[in-house]
Amino acid sequence: MNKRISKISNEVQDRDSVAWKKLCEYIEQVAESGSDEFVPREVLGDELFAQIFTLPESIGKLKKVKKVGLYGSNLKRIPPEIGEMESLEYFDPYTSYNLHWFPFEIYKCKNLKDSRISTRALYGNYKNRMGFPKLDHNPVRYFGDKLKCSVCNKDLTYETTNQKWISAYIGTDTIPMLANLCSSECEQKLPIPPENYVQVPHKGGADLVQPLDEDELWEIEMAKREKAEKENITEQKTDEQIDTEPETTKLDVSKLPILKLVRKIWEK
Repeated sequence: MNKRISKISNEVQDRDSVAWKKLCEYIEQVAESGSDEFVPREVLGDELFAQIFTLPESIGKLKKVKKVGLYGSNLKRIPPEIGEMESLEYFDPYTSYNLHWFPFEIYKCKNLKDSRISTRALYGNYKNRMGFPKLDHNPVRYFGDKLKCSVCNKDLTYETTNQKWISAYIGTDTIPMLANLCSSECEQKLPIPPENYVQVPHKGGADLVQPLDEDELWEIEMAKREKAEKENITEQKTDEQIDTEPETTKLDVSKLPILKLVRKIWEK
């Protein structure tokens, strides 16, 4: 069931703001120092961090970072360059409720083994099945004109890319990801989604059929239990009616010969 299909926001970030410039400086510092943690809130402070709605493409420089901490952010998207963070092990954007999807490139972080994501905010999550925006009508555009195939890294333009949604497992969560594809061959290389998710890459939209959500499954289960209880009560009543029938209505066949003998004696 499709619910709350929201429009995709493009150009979400003011790149001339003080917050953005300080974030870019922080990324350069982390890259130069070789630090294994990237936690911008600790450096920018709450006020400036609240003004960050995406991350700079320069996060691809953070080759040694193992932990990304984005707790409580106002992020609306993550750039594809996150796939270049080859050492990433722990990804934490927990309570970032405006973050509904991720770039497919995060799937390329092969060392990513732990994540903490507010899954109720994600497109297609099993708890509520939030609807996927239709990509044909509202394509995702990243900053600038440069674009690469999410699978083979081939250079693309927005006119030649074929954008598709796919749900897959990363870290410890199943997340919706956007893939920019150059060909059907690359589309076939996308991972197979978990059983309880749409099983093929898709364009989203109101016509997309998703599995039932958690509440709908619960309602079905309760209806089954109620039906079973009613059938059980009906069976019990039937059994009780049989057990309480008057004795005069029951015929004991074993006593028939004796009754015949008594009748013959009486007639004599």
